[in-house]
Amino acid sequence: MQAKAHPVSTAPARRQVFWRLAEQIQLLLYRGACATRLSRRLGLASQLHVVELAVSPLNGARNFPPLTVAFASDFHAGPTTDPEILRRACDALRALSPDLLLLGGDFVSLDVHQIDWLAPLLGSIEAPMGRFAVLGNHDLWYGAEHIVRALEAAGIEMLINQNRRLRPPFQDVWLCGLDEFTMGTPDAGSALRDAAGARIVLMHAPANLLNLQGERFDLAFCGHTHGGQIAWRGGAPIKGAPGPLSRAYNRGQFRMEHGGTLVVSVGLGCSTVPVRINAAPEIICCRFGPAEQAQPAIRGEAR
Repeated sequence: MQAKAHPVSTAPARRQVFWRLAEQIQLLLYRGACATRLSRRLGLASQLHVVELAVSPLNGARNFPPLTVAFASDFHAGPTTDPEILRRACDALRALSPDLLLLGGDFVSLDVHQIDWLAPLLGSIEAPMGRFAVLGNHDLWYGAEHIVRALEAAGIEMLINQNRRLRPPFQDVWLCGLDEFTMGTPDAGSALRDAAGARIVLMHAPANLLNLQGERFDLAFCGHTHGGQIAWRGGAPIKGAPGPLSRAYNRGQFRMEHGGTLVVSVGLGCSTVPVRINAAPEIICCRFGPAEQAQPAIRGEAR
């Protein structure tokens, strides 16, 4: 499959210089994975959680059989993230046996070539209805084209302002992917075009809701916020992730005005500092079935 072209970062030159300077400082500080090893020794490494959601059938989907959707985001492969967490996450995703695998971007942190070992692991996860991904802001900063090539070579399809109709028996469901809010060129009109049935939206950040401008969707998945990465005991972030709506939609499920549901994951990896506090890394498993089976979220550790 040929990689799709993607525009490079259009951020102001001054901001790009700041990012590159911050990158070099972090690479020096975290050289040789010393930071993640120290985090483990100090007991700051978090257990991986699997968040399971059982929900009612999607609107507009007739004769809907059971469907399992797995979602993971914000891998941040690089010196700030323990690679063992990402390996365990891939093992846990594989164990879920999802019908559909969705990946919410920010695959790398600082070094684009980290995707070279992560992409084959993600590609080893079977999902008969397809494996799809969008890009995150870090991906666009450090090398979107390389990341797209690596993911597509692993059998993961990028959805950049596009949609795909699922195969039977899920032909009443469309998966719609939006480009990243701050660095990309999100186009909701293209992403939702001709998606006449139930709509599942895949995006990187809560800010992409602004691109949707009230357009109907049944379910939307995103990450980006990290749940603050370092949060108070109740889950409120000490410092919110950049971008509008990141604090308002920090983590969990949100019922939107038009009746759709937004699911925000705290993600897996670390950015800037190799520590997560009260924001344990997680993957999400969403199971669609009869309405009488719906129940609240269940959080459990994946060992």
